[in-house]
Amino acid sequence: MKDSDSDAAAPVLMRDRARALRATQTEVERKLWQRLRNRQLNAAKFRRQHSIGGYIVDFFCLDARLVIELDGSQHGGECGRKADELRTEYLERNGYRVLRF
Repeated sequence: MKDSDSDAAAPVLMRDRARALRATQTEVERKLWQRLRNRQLNAAKFRRQHSIGGYIVDFFCLDARLVIELDGSQHGGECGRKADELRTEYLERNGYRVLRF
């Protein structure tokens, strides 16, 4: 496979991964989504499991450039914390505000 083939496949893989995450969201994600969906919070439009760069964020509001991340057990440990730091740095460098719970 040529590099251009893998580059073209990346958005499709991200889309498919985001769809899978939406289908298997945690109970906490489901509860928050019920409060964010349909412009219930200050008429802001949120998306769930939205890709930004090479990341898929839990919740995203384009107008506010706001990312909400819900950190579960998969974020524990030194590796998880470091990955979260790098992710947050990337998002903030690109003009997004990140709220992490």
